[in-house]
Amino acid sequence: MRFVLGLVRTLHAWSGAALSLLLIVLGLTGALLVWSSDFLRLTIPEARQAAPATPQALGAVAEAAEHAFGHPPKYMVFARPGQGLHQVFLHDEHFAYLAGDGHTAATWEGAGRPEVWVYNLHHFLLAGETGMKVVGFAGLAALALILTGLIVWAPVWRASRLRLWPRSPRRPDLIATHRNIGLIFAIPVFIFCLTGSAMIFYQTAQKWLVKALPGPEAEEFFPPADDGDIDWPKALAAAQGAFPGARLRVIIWPSFPGARAQILMQQPAEWNPEGKTKVVINPRNSEILGVVDPQALARGTRMFDAFYPIHTATVGGRLYDVVATLCGLAMAGLGGLGLWSFLIKPRRRKAGKNGAGAPA
Repeated sequence: MRFVLGLVRTLHAWSGAALSLLLIVLGLTGALLVWSSDFLRLTIPEARQAAPATPQALGAVAEAAEHAFGHPPKYMVFARPGQGLHQVFLHDEHFAYLAGDGHTAATWEGAGRPEVWVYNLHHFLLAGETGMKVVGFAGLAALALILTGLIVWAPVWRASRLRLWPRSPRRPDLIATHRNIGLIFAIPVFIFCLTGSAMIFYQTAQKWLVKALPGPEAEEFFPPADDGDIDWPKALAAAQGAFPGARLRVIIWPSFPGARAQILMQQPAEWNPEGKTKVVINPRNSEILGVVDPQALARGTRMFDAFYPIHTATVGGRLYDVVATLCGLAMAGLGGLGLWSFLIKPRRRKAGKNGAGAPA
């Protein structure tokens, strides 16, 4: 048993040291992203103004975007309550924020804005799809670190003191603080790492959840669409009529001539702020071809849809914002303290005159 515990402790120490820099980056950027809407309100005046959310107003904004940029965007995420900017995703890594009345508030390319740069660092490590996979595996490895840390702590739990600041820079005090932070934040950090990795490896995660919590699957066999110029006020009004209590959240332009347009909506029972309720539109006449109601799907699918708002702290209000921020800082602190204590070698004992060891 002692051998096994020593092996687990060694694996925890070496793995934690290898992952420490990633944990610091992911923790700090995650904590910053919680406050991205506040940053927008601070830096862009239009973000502090309420954006009308009626189908007519949002449809006018969508059509203004088409004219402003000379061609239809890929998709647009409508403003959330309390943050009055619509985000437009154009082609070739071009983006824009539109105000509630449709005029352009800001444009940029790539990661040309601070909040976008932080997001790309958190989600992609500024390295595209490869970086995203690294982040996903790092999240899974962090889950193992949490579990092995609890195993290492279990035999000495009676001696634990929940002190969050080291009494000194000595290695034992750093390890104690590392352990204490890990104990306090083990469950929420575990949840954030789990949901983050699940969203990156979404196909596998959703498949497992649906197997564990089965139910009806989405049937997306819609009639064919015809090419045409979408009347967005009409299309959005039709979608609102299909789901009267839902909030219009995202519109997706056809990806090629003859493809369908899509409208995503958020029903009151949905946590996901981008909406998972799908309304499919025929561009020729702006009428509904079909709908997908997530409330009628498998429990596993609905649980997976909740991972995004849990991970991004877009549910739960200001209290959850604070919790998410503290968890991000805790992850960064665990990585920093773990690496520091790993690199500090224990002080050796000096030999005394009689050959006996004496404390240095």
